[in-house]
Amino acid sequence: PPAAGGRCVAVLQRLHPDGYFAGTLGRRKQPFVYVLRVDRGGQRDVIEDAYRFGSTFGPLDLHLLAQGDHLRSFEKLGAHRLQFDDIAGVRFAVWAPHAGQVSVIGEFNQWDPRVHPMRRHPDCGVWEIFVPGVAPGMLYKFALFDPDGKRLPLKADPYAFYAEQPPGTASRVFDVSGFRWSDEEWMAARADRARRSSPVSIYEVHLGSWRRHPGAGKGYYGYRELAEHLVPYVKSLGFTHLELLPVQEYPFDGSWGYQPTGLFAPTSRFGTPEDFRFFVDTCHREGLGLLLDWVPAHFPSDEHALAHFDGTHLYEYGDPRKGYHQDWNTLIYNFGRLEVRNFLIANALFWLNHYHLDGLRVDAVASMLYLNYSRQDGEWVPNVHGGSENLEAIELIKRLNAAVAHEASGAVTIAEESTTWPGVSAPLEWGGLGFGYKWNLGWMHDTLDYMSQDPVHRGHHHNKITFGLTYAYSENFILPFSHDEVVHGKRSLLEKMPGDEWQKFANLRACLGYMWGHPGKKLLFMGGELAQRREWNHDWELDWGLLAQPAHAGVQRLVADLNRLYRSQPALHQRDCEPAGFRWVQVDDAANSVFAFLRSDADGDFVLVVSNFTPVPRDGYRIGVPAAGRYRAVLNSDHERYWGSGYPTGEAIATEPRACGGFPHTLALNLPPLATVFFKLKD
Repeated sequence: PPAAGGRCVAVLQRLHPDGYFAGTLGRRKQPFVYVLRVDRGGQRDVIEDAYRFGSTFGPLDLHLLAQGDHLRSFEKLGAHRLQFDDIAGVRFAVWAPHAGQVSVIGEFNQWDPRVHPMRRHPDCGVWEIFVPGVAPGMLYKFALFDPDGKRLPLKADPYAFYAEQPPGTASRVFDVSGFRWSDEEWMAARADRARRSSPVSIYEVHLGSWRRHPGAGKGYYGYRELAEHLVPYVKSLGFTHLELLPVQEYPFDGSWGYQPTGLFAPTSRFGTPEDFRFFVDTCHREGLGLLLDWVPAHFPSDEHALAHFDGTHLYEYGDPRKGYHQDWNTLIYNFGRLEVRNFLIANALFWLNHYHLDGLRVDAVASMLYLNYSRQDGEWVPNVHGGSENLEAIELIKRLNAAVAHEASGAVTIAEESTTWPGVSAPLEWGGLGFGYKWNLGWMHDTLDYMSQDPVHRGHHHNKITFGLTYAYSENFILPFSHDEVVHGKRSLLEKMPGDEWQKFANLRACLGYMWGHPGKKLLFMGGELAQRREWNHDWELDWGLLAQPAHAGVQRLVADLNRLYRSQPALHQRDCEPAGFRWVQVDDAANSVFAFLRSDADGDFVLVVSNFTPVPRDGYRIGVPAAGRYRAVLNSDHERYWGSGYPTGEAIATEPRACGGFPHTLALNLPPLATVFFKLKD
């Protein structure tokens, strides 16, 4: 119609039975939507001008999307409910620059790509359309055609906020702006809860197998049930944070979430996005931080997802030497492409800001940093300098951490990085990668290797324990006993321990005590606190029945008491990342497999930690201490409360005024077998 100033390039679509129709107009390079009313007599009238019902992408949006700098791209791309006076509908937008044609299909148009062809913004490759009458919860996908008119596999929306339950793969229209948060106080102070000087003790959990309902089906607990049961359980154990294995929508249960296809959608297995927000809100109300595993290193090749999205290698590198993960049969993001970099950074900010998450544990960072990661010679492409560093991934990581620091105040990023790459948790201004923390995988492997040895042989592996302190302060470390260590034939923590039944439990308790005494923040995967016997299986819940047995219940009580001691004693957490907070007391007694060290805070208060890693009690074991007085055991992993032997350590052990091991005073301790004991000066 002349009043709208353009030519009609799409079939009109009915808004509702009262005679309102919508169509697409093209004026020069800028497409618009107009609304037309046709009365029963055939008269027509344009009731809204083109700009009113036009594109909601402003010039700045288009510029930032084209430049890869739109940190809130999720507010523009995807499916968004809009209201124009009495006309309600959804604006769909998708980035597909090489497609010849794109349509949105769904329950609202019988999945017919002819009904709603989208219009293209040529400057940034985004296609969009406003579709009236689309209701929340409706399923949809995008139908794409290559420039030659060949139809591509139907694609889910990369920016969808909600998805169809697997095995379905469609996206759902959902408005994520309606939830009313009650965690304002938490959010204002969350930066304090993950500082290097704060106690950080993390319970890592896979939501689908923590606990399940008996009976038919998978029996998943929903997000709201988990808020009711998981949150108080973790709180009762004294942990400061929960960490979730990935909950971004994923098609294959066996991937544990590490092959996500819907990065902006919490998986529908456990409920709606609003249910997930309720879960987060509950964590914060109960004083628990919430961390999320986040997977920017790779994505699955499922045809409904990002792979070959618009008929080209859009999200992934085209060269399989850079774009294919041999270990996981997945594709690698093109970290050098501005739009892909923006997609990932905006996604990280989305979870931290819109879902109020307190941090992201970034998965498989080593595979991002190295072009030759898990590749033989000839299977990888060197960088422009001939080296193996992935310069594009490094730039992404630095931009990510800078964006989080600037746009998500108080949130933390944590690297799962398994190499000696320097400065992973060093600030960007110091030339580091800018993560808040790094998993200490070297400490984890050495400790578990040492503990798996028969005590009679541990003296020959003494350096497995001592070596970790040579690099303990090179990064801000988290000590992880994670999910990766209790699957794929590695055995559970309990079954890694040698000896008879009593010795297995004693070894595990001594190991956990040593871990909580050692410098570094703590992480324990679910089931470790139960002394789970079998390996973790994502298809089964934890063996809760074990708690009826005193040995297993004892380990659970020990974990809770370790957390309370760790949180209540600044000496055990305030200087986790500072060498001034640690001093060896006994480091070279390989013959007896005894280790002793001091943890101290900035005020000079200290805790003495002693581990005896043999089943032989050591009476009158002499060590030096810095202060005279009477010392008492404030936690003993061999206590009867934990199903230990209850070997007496003494109520108050007085020092002797003679030097020992470089200290001015001496203690003569009775060390229980296979135990870690924490001592403090008696008030």
